[in-house]
Amino acid sequence: MAAALVLLICLGPAAAQIFQTPGTFQGPGNSPVIPYPTAPPRPAPPPVYVPQVPQMNSPPSFQLQNTKPSLVESDPPQTSLKPQHRKSYGQRFTRCLNEGAAMGLTPNERNSYARSCAQQ
Repeated sequence: MAAALVLLICLGPAAAQIFQTPGTFQGPGNSPVIPYPTAPPRPAPPPVYVPQVPQMNSPPSFQLQNTKPSLVESDPPQTSLKPQHRKSYGQRFTRCLNEGAAMGLTPNERNSYARSCAQQ
């Protein structure tokens, strides 16, 4: 019986060091128990803006409507002559190589002919 009493006296402080409630002081220097930091709250999600979809049978917007009467001209528009589109250097070079081969030139002669021909 005395042994049990001595055992309880010795185990009392040891059990108090293991099982403590938060906010109580522990240890020989009376250091406080510091709780773990919590994460900050999550920010609110960004707002989602849904564009207005135009309907097929809706009238056009005001900017697209013809609000000013215009003068109707009976004359046809004047034609403008556009310069011809020049082919790329690679296309001209290939054409000149084929021309040189058709003339029966050697590979070196064909190369010099194609370079001078493609530059024109």
